[in-house]
Amino acid sequence: MLEFFSLADPNVRYVVLGMVLLGASTGVVGCFTFLRKRALLGDAVAHSVLPGVCLAFMLTGIKHPLILLGGAVLTGWLSLVVIDTITKYSRIKADAAIGLTLSVFFGIGILLLTIIQQSGNAAQSGLDKFLFGKAAAMVGADLWVFGGLSIILIGVVILFFKEFTLVAFDLHFAESIGLPVRFIEIALASITVLGVAVGIQAVGVVLMAAMLITPAAAARYWTDKLPKMVFLAAVFGAIAGIFGAFISYQGASMPTGPWIVVVLSVIAIFSMLAAPKRGVLSRYFSMRKNNSKILEENVLKIFYHLGEQEDAFFESRKIADLQSRRNMSNRRLKEGIRRLIAKDLLQHKDGVGEEWLLTEKGKALAQRVVRLHRLWELYLSQYLHLAADHVHHDAEAIEHIITPEIEAQLVEELDFPEKDPHDSVIPEAI
Repeated sequence: MLEFFSLADPNVRYVVLGMVLLGASTGVVGCFTFLRKRALLGDAVAHSVLPGVCLAFMLTGIKHPLILLGGAVLTGWLSLVVIDTITKYSRIKADAAIGLTLSVFFGIGILLLTIIQQSGNAAQSGLDKFLFGKAAAMVGADLWVFGGLSIILIGVVILFFKEFTLVAFDLHFAESIGLPVRFIEIALASITVLGVAVGIQAVGVVLMAAMLITPAAAARYWTDKLPKMVFLAAVFGAIAGIFGAFISYQGASMPTGPWIVVVLSVIAIFSMLAAPKRGVLSRYFSMRKNNSKILEENVLKIFYHLGEQEDAFFESRKIADLQSRRNMSNRRLKEGIRRLIAKDLLQHKDGVGEEWLLTEKGKALAQRVVRLHRLWELYLSQYLHLAADHVHHDAEAIEHIITPEIEAQLVEELDFPEKDPHDSVIPEAI
């Protein structure tokens, strides 16, 4: 580990720095592709650069990175033009056009690669690495190309960040304020093609789409702010580059490119599960919390309605009394009661037994929930002109999330009402 992370070995240094630059730059560029819902476009471009690489070699007979990169960018750009033309001038939809272009260009690339391999040209050795990448075989010249192009990619994103953001989120507004939308889209397409063309030398055409989209998808789980998302995507891409290279370094037969994608996938899965607010676990616990709140407030409402009916809010109630007012299973009722007792909203009659009554605190909360329910029923009746017998279920759903600010606005809009559509008294605010 010390030998690897010290970067003393030039080969290790070239691979690690190259993968960090590649992961960071493609992660940054991929954010805009991801936000514009064009993830498949990156896959199409990745497969479409192969014929360009082959043609560049066939015309020049050498494998200089810049020459091969030029051919890759050319056919990558051509694939975007073909997709755009098919979508614009035919009845074929965008996803079908992408699939068609991808398969045709990749097929041509495989055909040209086969011709080169059968030509007997000794210089073609290693050209097939563009299919699956050759990260572990990077040299100093490759690193200079990676570094230069990564700086260009990140520089363009920084320079046009506001414009790219506007086009990614609201294309029509960008047009309405006079932005050169077509130029911005061309710039976005160009950096996407350039990022893909650079990346195929490391991870190959098959896995390049993952390098472009996965860091952005993982970063999206952690933030709603685009600058933070772009930064996180770059960090995730760089981390995957480092640890993918490290895993590859541990075994002679471990390919670097695929391991980078595996590490990225692990980061994406972890983000999907553990990210706050958007993660699966966070949403699960949030849902459980909301369900508990709804259960507690529904049980409190039963106590309030019985007290309102008998004009005795602090009378003790049995399970049968509660079920006579609302159809709810014994298990759910007892679970709600247990939670309410723990929060000092209910208490046992005489401290024990199967009878419970509201505390002052519980009565106040129950009164507020009933108040919100009836205010919302009145709002639906007056402003949406719904019949009185059609508003209850909507109010049941919304009463648990009405904030004090919305409550104040409702009261004002309804001109400080006293009764709901069913002629029931709306409790006073406490």
